[in-house]
Amino acid sequence: MKILVTGTAGFIGFHLANRLLERGDEVVGLDNINDYYDVNLKYGRLAEAGIDRDEIEYGKIVESKKYPNYKFIKLNLEDKEAVDKLFKEEKFDKVCHLAAQAGVRYSLTNPDAYIQSNIVGHMNILEAVRHHGVKALSYASSSSVYGLNKKQPFSTDDNVDHPISLYAATKKADELMSHTYSYLYNIPTTGLRFFTVYGPWGRPDMALFLFTKAILEDKPIDVFNYGNMQRDFTYIDDIIEGVVRVIDNPPKGNPEWDGRPSESIAPYKIYNIGRGKPVKLMDFIEAIEETIGKKAKKNLLPMQPGDVPSTWADTSALEKDLGYKPKVDVKEGIKKFVDWYRWFYKV
Repeated sequence: MKILVTGTAGFIGFHLANRLLERGDEVVGLDNINDYYDVNLKYGRLAEAGIDRDEIEYGKIVESKKYPNYKFIKLNLEDKEAVDKLFKEEKFDKVCHLAAQAGVRYSLTNPDAYIQSNIVGHMNILEAVRHHGVKALSYASSSSVYGLNKKQPFSTDDNVDHPISLYAATKKADELMSHTYSYLYNIPTTGLRFFTVYGPWGRPDMALFLFTKAILEDKPIDVFNYGNMQRDFTYIDDIIEGVVRVIDNPPKGNPEWDGRPSESIAPYKIYNIGRGKPVKLMDFIEAIEETIGKKAKKNLLPMQPGDVPSTWADTSALEKDLGYKPKVDVKEGIKKFVDWYRWFYKV
């Protein structure tokens, strides 16, 4: 297949592109390489996939020196004309749309970035998919959409009308817009609610990266809600396995639909992708300390606005429909990340 993967300078997009290339798909990667976090890490991911930093220019296709079936383009998703031109010229079979303005806390200080990237950008992708014969669209949503939900584990059949960050609200909006396009134009769309993804090449604004860096530099770590948090930490390889299965199995719609939010009479589906086993934050920190061989200095702080105390994914739908079951243990995943961190930053 020829697949567009947006966000390929990002954490999940980088890993997905590599996996698709290694199995023989043709991939076009897209990213605007913004400076939300260290661009050197983004260029490092691209270099790992054979994309030369010096060749990257806005709107120009760059060919990989590692994979003959990989091309990359630097582009803003808000640039409707350029996005449309790319779809017209490249004629994609499928699209996996992972590019977004990420981060709950950043959405409190820079809300406009989320509207432009996550709403306008998602709309432009939907329109391009509609007008250029793309067979199916899968896209990144987030566990953040569950907001103030009290019931756990979080199920895709739960009501998600109480987001507590603009980031979460934009992701829910993406799901709603996608359903509209599935219904009106019969485009198979699948939203993927990712749960706290971690692993090699991970984001510097995420807990594992922040904690590892601080402990190695003998600096204190910020522990929110005084450590009374739990997260459904999900290793990157498990996430990618789930995404690939979704790409390969687009939804068909359910003519006998009973009103469940996760599906529809239209070819539309929502899945949780998580480990399904929440880990206490203090246990997560302890596993990092054990791996590094050094105790963390902890700066205990209250809960931050937009955060939730606990996440836990009900992955039964993904298991039933696609035979997917995450398997990487947190301690194993942390070790792989720390090994990568020491190699990449030479510490």
